[in-house]
Amino acid sequence: MSAMKSVTLEVRGLFGELDHLGVEKRIGAMPGVHHAQANSASGSITVQYDAGATSEEALRQAILECGYHCSGEVLPRHVCKPAALSAHAGHAAPAGAKDEMAHEMGHGSGMDMAGMVRDMRNRFLVCLAFAIPLFIWAPMGLPIPMPAPPLGLALDQWMFVLASGAILWPSWPFFVAAWRALKNGIFNMAVLVVLSVGTGYLFSVAATFLFEGVQFYEAVSVLLVFILLGHWLEMRARAGANDAIRALLNLAPPMANVLRDGKELQVPTAEVLAGDVVIVRPGDRIPVDGVVTEGETQVDESMLTGESMPVKKIAGSGVAGATINKSGAFRFRATKVGADTALAQIVKLVQGAQNSKAPAQLLADKASQWLVLIAIVIGLATFVVWFWVIGQTLLFAVTLTITVFVIACPDALGLATPMAIMIGTGRGAQNGILIKNASALENATRLDVVIFDKTGTLTLGKPDVVEIVVAPGTTEAEVLGLAAGMEQHSEHPLAHAILEKAKGLEAMPAEKFTNVDGMGARAVAGGELALVGNRRLMDTERVDLSGLEAAAERLAAGGRTVVHVARGGRLWGLIAIADAPRPTSAAAVAALRERGVEVVMLTGDNRATAERVGKELGVSMVLAEVLPGQKAEQVKALQAKGKKVGMVGDGINDAPALTQADVGFAIGAGTDVAMESADVVLMKSDPFDVVGAIGLSRVTLRKMHQNLWWAVGYNVVAFPFAAGVFYPLTISPEVAAIAMSGSSLLVAANALLLKRATIQGLR
Repeated sequence: MSAMKSVTLEVRGLFGELDHLGVEKRIGAMPGVHHAQANSASGSITVQYDAGATSEEALRQAILECGYHCSGEVLPRHVCKPAALSAHAGHAAPAGAKDEMAHEMGHGSGMDMAGMVRDMRNRFLVCLAFAIPLFIWAPMGLPIPMPAPPLGLALDQWMFVLASGAILWPSWPFFVAAWRALKNGIFNMAVLVVLSVGTGYLFSVAATFLFEGVQFYEAVSVLLVFILLGHWLEMRARAGANDAIRALLNLAPPMANVLRDGKELQVPTAEVLAGDVVIVRPGDRIPVDGVVTEGETQVDESMLTGESMPVKKIAGSGVAGATINKSGAFRFRATKVGADTALAQIVKLVQGAQNSKAPAQLLADKASQWLVLIAIVIGLATFVVWFWVIGQTLLFAVTLTITVFVIACPDALGLATPMAIMIGTGRGAQNGILIKNASALENATRLDVVIFDKTGTLTLGKPDVVEIVVAPGTTEAEVLGLAAGMEQHSEHPLAHAILEKAKGLEAMPAEKFTNVDGMGARAVAGGELALVGNRRLMDTERVDLSGLEAAAERLAAGGRTVVHVARGGRLWGLIAIADAPRPTSAAAVAALRERGVEVVMLTGDNRATAERVGKELGVSMVLAEVLPGQKAEQVKALQAKGKKVGMVGDGINDAPALTQADVGFAIGAGTDVAMESADVVLMKSDPFDVVGAIGLSRVTLRKMHQNLWWAVGYNVVAFPFAAGVFYPLTISPEVAAIAMSGSSLLVAANALLLKRATIQGLR
């Protein structure tokens, strides 16, 4: 069976908010495609497909056939290798690459969002320049000097010239968008604009040259002014919604210093190859991922993880592209380049999340389609009733029909949830919280219970000395010095904890070190037998424990691992070791409980250890001695009680539970398997980010609901007014255009407020 793959491709030229539906429909119908989700605001589509049945090249070709431009994956150009480089490296350039380049240079669909915004502004200004004299001349009757016939044109022909200048070029993108939509079986906003503006203009042209009748030149010109103004402002707002992705894309440096054939060369980041030795100086951004080979430094990783404190890097440490070298110069060997870097993977993940659709968005997309069809039916019915049934004038009936077409444009409904999802997931990414799909964003608001795996999630996942008890006549420094002298020969995790605690102290020299499996170690220190280990080792060597036996039992009952330190047959002291909680674990538990979310700790540790950690952190329910294979069963048991369950974990054995949970949260320092299984990745490995993720989800969902209610309410009220139900109270097409644009702008502005919303745990 072929492997399923996922790719996010750029789709340039998505003009209106519903344009993405046509691309989704065409790509989704292709053989081998499991599902496809596009987003007009981000200008991209995420496709999951069977690599044995189709290919990325076939997907890109299908996008071109839809009438849009596709230049490949949505990644920074200076990070991914261009086609020319791939060919130079011995790989054939993608078929059709030259055609696509020509397509981009010669066709409007090749423009990015910034170019489309500028183009829409220019079309608005041209339309306004022609519409102003037309508006002053026609309805107001003000004299404007014009050449008289036969040297010039008749007055109605001058109006035709002005109206043509105001309409033909400025409205062309709507005609192209409408043609693409209908070609792909979609009814969108552009269809309604074409019907309204096109009907008024063509009727006026016919009245000028073919028969005597009313003319709508000034009405449709001013109408188009307001439509273009509203669409320009809306596109600016949509472009602003993608600031987070744009900021991520701009993080990677365009150039890198590499060592080749013993010489330092500066090459484009896209040309760095796996295995290259890269030189990084203080203040430089690291170009690609790799492993440090020489030098020592501090690296600011906040742009990827959200963690503000620099991280120390020495030989053997991993470094990520786009992070900043804060201090010393160093060299590293590149391991992941181009689309394989951490930055590229994060961009793809966030892009996929922005393209994913919450259930509310799927409903809104269907409603928008029906809204266009309903508007066409109501518009035609309005004309028939007012002109043929009631007997109003042709001018009145056509005006109301155009008003219905204009006011029903479904952009507000189409924008309601995608804008909120884009900004919400983008803000999460800026804080090191990667939300992988819109359903997780929605489900996180409904969680009743959050289960935390203990080791590596609520705790640091490494042993730490938490207490030292010494025998009479012995000091802590002596106990630690003896233990450190022996443990420096050991690779055991408990040994590392003791050595970390003993830093700065003088270790007692030890020789003839021998490891005792399951019990500890023996050595000779100061000419006497020295022992470090558990009680079994002490009993085997007949060391008297009576002086500290009560303390050892107390520590063990509290869930500590007790290391006995002895020399010359006498017990010197006890070192209590435990897995230390993360600094923010207790605050995360408290914040979740304040929000009404029950917190459960899950661990394979013994009951005493689990209860101690749970009590220390304020966890109300502790599930101890749970085998790895039983974790998913514990999630199912809570779900069977009607609970919505979130699971937070970091290991391979957490993956089934993360998948089973309603929302899976993976700690960023965990395994790739855990992160692949989760819906949300916490890059900072900070449990408090669960609070931030839930808070962000709640605020985002609130914005989505506000926008949907506004969009639906607007159309419910707008239709009767536009159709003249409340006659003699009617609205003109120009007012309808302002109302339609204002509705879309209000929805976009409300979503943009997410950028400044105060959310606990987020900056």
